[in-house]
Amino acid sequence: MTWTTLKTDMAAKGYIASDDLAMAIHIALTLERPLLVEGAAGVGKTEIAKVLSDLRNCELIRLQCYEGLDASHAIYEWNYQRQLLAIRAAAEDGETGRAVESRIFSEEFLLQRPLLRAIRQNTPPVLLIDEIDRADEEFEAYLLEILSEFQITVPELGTLKAISRPVVILTANGTRDLSDALRRRCIYAHVDYPDPQAELAILQARCPGVETALARQIIAFVQSLRKEELEKPPGVAEMLDFAAALAGLGLNDLTRDPVILQATLATLLKTQLDRASITTEVAQRLAGVAA
Repeated sequence: MTWTTLKTDMAAKGYIASDDLAMAIHIALTLERPLLVEGAAGVGKTEIAKVLSDLRNCELIRLQCYEGLDASHAIYEWNYQRQLLAIRAAAEDGETGRAVESRIFSEEFLLQRPLLRAIRQNTPPVLLIDEIDRADEEFEAYLLEILSEFQITVPELGTLKAISRPVVILTANGTRDLSDALRRRCIYAHVDYPDPQAELAILQARCPGVETALARQIIAFVQSLRKEELEKPPGVAEMLDFAAALAGLGLNDLTRDPVILQATLATLLKTQLDRASITTEVAQRLAGVAA
């Protein structure tokens, strides 16, 4: 598959990728390297993994990162309840010592969390490590062995090698700097807000029922809105919600009903400060520009 074919296939699924992004994804797939995607919230980073999973007809395994994430939640942990039951049953049967220990620390009692589960699949899945920059630096060290050798060391069992090599997508929002060691292991792509033409194509692919004139107004309005001083500029997902809300309310011109337009800003603006800053007058000014 060429990168242009990949771009076309992604577009057929409703994801309009830039040439640079399509090429980065193609290289990552060809070299079997993780892809690190950075960009502001709402630009479609997570959606890349979902589309690739759909295109490859494979499972999507997602690890949502957060501060304090550790190996027990991301890689594996032991099923302590089952182990205790097994120990009690063994004691009732008069079984003790190494035989019991060997049995309870076997794969039968191992709970596979997303990272371990991803490398133990017969069919290679897509592994999404979402918002890696929200996890602690210590957690990055856990990832290095997996991303370098695609294997995981479990002290009680030894090294568990990958049955298949997953397609790995890491996303980051710029919450903190990522380590050089992690970056070196990845192919890199940066995703920005789409330009008007690309965003219009996204809207038409995802919401084909929206009239062309209204679609152009929506894109112009949202693109202008992002230039305002907002805490959280609306992303592509919010734009699609905005379009769906307008279509559902039967509004086919942004300048026609200021009350409805102001109400539907709930789909675009997600903080009280942003809602307060975009008054009816501001919204009408932006809609006038968009008309």
